Amino acid sequence: MTKTDTPASSVLDRVLVLEMVRVTEAAAIGASKLIGRGDEKAADHAAVEAMRAALNELAMDGTVVIGEGERDEAPMLFIGEKVGSAQGTGPKIDIALDPLEGTTITAKAGPNALAVLAVAEEGNLLNAPDVYMDKLAVGPGYPEGIIDLAKTPTENVQAVAAAKGVEPSEIIVCVLDRPRHADLIAELRGLGCGVVLIGDGDVAGVIAVTNPDTTIDLYMGSGGAPEGVLAAAALRCVGGQFNGRLLFRNDDERARARKWGIEDLNKIYTRDELAKGDCIFAATGVTDGSLLKGVKRMKDGLITTQSVVMRASTGTVRWVSGEHRNKS
Repeated sequence: MTKTDTPASSVLDRVLVLEMVRVTEAAAIGASKLIGRGDEKAADHAAVEAMRAALNELAMDGTVVIGEGERDEAPMLFIGEKVGSAQGTGPKIDIALDPLEGTTITAKAGPNALAVLAVAEEGNLLNAPDVYMDKLAVGPGYPEGIIDLAKTPTENVQAVAAAKGVEPSEIIVCVLDRPRHADLIAELRGLGCGVVLIGDGDVAGVIAVTNPDTTIDLYMGSGGAPEGVLAAAALRCVGGQFNGRLLFRNDDERARARKWGIEDLNKIYTRDELAKGDCIFAATGVTDGSLLKGVKRMKDGLITTQSVVMRASTGTVRWVSGEHRNKS
């Protein structure tokens, strides 16, 4: 994975990388009690409560810029909520989070559910509203600007194929399995592309383009805008390109975007416009997936976790296996 040319942040130096892993571990362990129980809301609630408690133990002045909705819609970890034990005195940190990326996955015991978190200095993460986003991602090693949401899926596949030195039919694309993507999937298959359909969890889907073992070249399609910012932060740490464009279904969503400072509602955002400067990205598996193993609860009370934590300024990727005892 490729190191980015990003200067280290003295602010983030005070928020230890492994502390971010402890936060995602807490959320994953909390959610794991509800795997396969069929209750999405309960699983999400457990993850949110655990993540919030862990964040409030950290000596920082944190602000949630990507969270579980807005104040009136989410009792915890809403956009604008303050977290951390050093309000007014600690380092000012912006936080993008998804305590349980894949609530349906968890309820059904499916693959690729994650607890996800990204942090950056104040003002460096886009305060994206909770709407849909059209997304396009490719892994590292390609010329800058190789992908462009202003172009058709066919044009983007052809550009990546030419840069890779293969035919378009040899390109593999990851897409969320949704009825809204029927035309996209048909267009890709018409080119002969392999299409990897995932049921949920598009943060993991985007990150998959950075891992050669997945064989996935591109990620395409629409999903949650908050997850787009989280994915952009991960790609900023390890390389790869990302385009995102907010999608609005009604005037209420447009008004919500303007409320959070989005002026150009048709703008195509690049990776570095969604996540700027030095970033830390952390994720812990809730259920087994292509990126991480899920939480395992052993008969002797031992709980095991697997996490990944990345930092943009160093390009460092750490894989962390944890053993936890006396966890409820």
